[in-house]
Amino acid sequence: MDPLTYEVIRHRIWSITEEMGEALKRMSGSPIVTDANDFDFAIGDEFGQEVQVGLYNTGLVGAVDLAVYWTLQNRATNPGIEEGDMFLCNDPWVGGGLHQSDVIIYQPVFHDGKLFAWTSGICHEPDLGGVGLGSFSPAAQDVFSEALPTPPVKIVRGGQLQADMADMWTRRSRVPMLVGLDLRAQVGANNVGRQRLLEVIKRYGADTVKAVMKRMMADSENRLRGKLKSLPDGTWRATGYQDQSHEGDRSLHKITVAMTKKDDHLTFDFTGTDPQAGMINCTYAGMRGGVMIALLPILAHDIPWSAGGLMRCFDLVSEEGTINNATFPAAVSRGPIGPAWLTGTLVAECLSQMLDRSVDLGKSVQAACCGTWDTAVIAGLDERGEVPVPFLNILMEPMAGGYGARPQADGMDTGGLFCIPMGRIPDTEMSEFLYPMLVLWRREETDSGGPGRMRGGVSASLAFTPHGTSVPMGLVLASAGKAVSQNTGLSGGYPGNTGLDLVVRDVDVFEMLRGGVVPETLDELGGAIEIGQCYAQSDVKPGEVLYMHWQGGGGYGDPLLRSPEAVEADLIAGKVTVTAAEEIYGVAYDESSEHVDQARTQSLRLRIRDERKQRSTVEAVSGTRPILNVSHGRRIDDNLVEVRVDDSVLVACAHCGVQLADTATDDELWLGTFDGAPRTAGPQVTSDHATYVDGEVVFRQYCCPNCWTAVFSSIVPVEHPEHARTIALLGPEARALAMQAQ
Repeated sequence: MDPLTYEVIRHRIWSITEEMGEALKRMSGSPIVTDANDFDFAIGDEFGQEVQVGLYNTGLVGAVDLAVYWTLQNRATNPGIEEGDMFLCNDPWVGGGLHQSDVIIYQPVFHDGKLFAWTSGICHEPDLGGVGLGSFSPAAQDVFSEALPTPPVKIVRGGQLQADMADMWTRRSRVPMLVGLDLRAQVGANNVGRQRLLEVIKRYGADTVKAVMKRMMADSENRLRGKLKSLPDGTWRATGYQDQSHEGDRSLHKITVAMTKKDDHLTFDFTGTDPQAGMINCTYAGMRGGVMIALLPILAHDIPWSAGGLMRCFDLVSEEGTINNATFPAAVSRGPIGPAWLTGTLVAECLSQMLDRSVDLGKSVQAACCGTWDTAVIAGLDERGEVPVPFLNILMEPMAGGYGARPQADGMDTGGLFCIPMGRIPDTEMSEFLYPMLVLWRREETDSGGPGRMRGGVSASLAFTPHGTSVPMGLVLASAGKAVSQNTGLSGGYPGNTGLDLVVRDVDVFEMLRGGVVPETLDELGGAIEIGQCYAQSDVKPGEVLYMHWQGGGGYGDPLLRSPEAVEADLIAGKVTVTAAEEIYGVAYDESSEHVDQARTQSLRLRIRDERKQRSTVEAVSGTRPILNVSHGRRIDDNLVEVRVDDSVLVACAHCGVQLADTATDDELWLGTFDGAPRTAGPQVTSDHATYVDGEVVFRQYCCPNCWTAVFSSIVPVEHPEHARTIALLGPEARALAMQAQ
């Protein structure tokens, strides 16, 4: 077809998903939808392949089509798939969502009596039953403690919402009115999608529209394959951890991935990931969604998001019964914001290492976003009206996470989540209007962004007290990244802050307010601090304070290489403290003149490099390592270059030129190693790992043993694999590639 017709219809299909999103938000009463945009839409072809997805929660992209495939295989005969039908599903083993709280309503679209397409709308529900508030049970050991997973059922038949099914659905929830509104809003949004799609068919013809749908997927596939072909083949690895698996657990749980790129195809191999445990699991749909969380913004940001085509470009390898490929009946309520999110972070790390080698595509490199979602659910009795009513609220403030830094840009401060491009933070006054709470502060937190040549985006904190209720609020906490880093940096960049949730006991905020004191810090509140574990159930009494400090983004590059002028600007803006400027960035700030002292800064940075030398262990090598000419070397990342000397392929420090490896003989880079207390990483470490886990956790840093530039910096278990030493693709694979290149 002619290009103009193709583009017009393609954009019409895209606009349908946007209109479906607006329809849902107008009809829904849930702040999760109306304020935070935690939902998404998709239009698929007759097989369910995703032709166009929305720009909302992109993790859901990896699961929507699976529900349609399952329905075609298992519901076509009984109860049948007919015009005017819609299906409901919240079974993460079937698909559609990443845990039971993700509910998909989807429908077949018929034209001339034939199945033509599918539309779907999916959103997170505030509560669908189970033992824990908000359907999060911190103590869960299996799915039977959580919300009931429902395989696809026909919720609309012949255009009519089935009252019996709707009543059965809302009965399970602690907030049935909100769940009922969302159900009808999703049905309405699908009606909008079907109507608009049929209008496009009527105007342009079914054959033309279907040809556009197929070509959209093919074009996205071809563009991604073309991008992959331009990148070097190789294997990149990353490993991350979830601290604790359930209430009372004090262990670390590993997810590991090896990403292999060959020609125009990717393989993500998760072999070696720990067995499923507690509530920190996700199903295959969650693992697939985690891959899409990273792939869409990092590798396909400039390609139309026709996910059905993009997903043809990669394979998944995983052992069943593991954290991110859990088998029934594992507890999976933490799925999208635990293992799926961590999967996405690790895939993003691998993709960034691959892209960092490219001058053209390196701009897409990004350190880890805010690490994870800090979940806090509150519920109780709202007594502000004439009649007390129960309430339940999932605090959505952590939507303002810090973005990861890029090679040429700082991470966005409180910029959001990279898995929800159109996410928003709720309006504080609206939260206080809807729920019995008084917000004391909600603000960006100094030093929360990961230090680096480019700084990670800072995060924020929230402090509130119950207001308008005389009874304690129930509290459920579910998070990670409090003992180990989930917001790691790249190329020597430091991780962002560790998370911290706590309740201030033995304090009466209202007495302070009556005395004319508005507390602005935890120190001003006084009282007794009760630190919340990663997974816990507790309460908050009137007068007490719940404090949440979620995570910022990871940094990029050694912080000693950051421009002193940029550090000065951060100091003035309150992004970093004088302590961090001196101890981490090596920048001396004269507070009297409000300017950097350049001479002291140079001296301070030399002293920090010498401290790195004194504290690090370096493996002895025979002879001296040569200094190579790196001016024409091929970039590996911010600190490493590949240099060809005669028939040898060598790896050198990009800053001083010292040879760090010969790919023909060395399996690892020659680096200085330091393991120290996590707090040596800087003031962004806000909590003590021993509060949460029993295992030994360290701040690990690898440096060039000649100029002492940081190559890798993170907070990890002491047994963390040495991926950073093979960042240059050393070992048998690299040797084979080097031989091919020669």
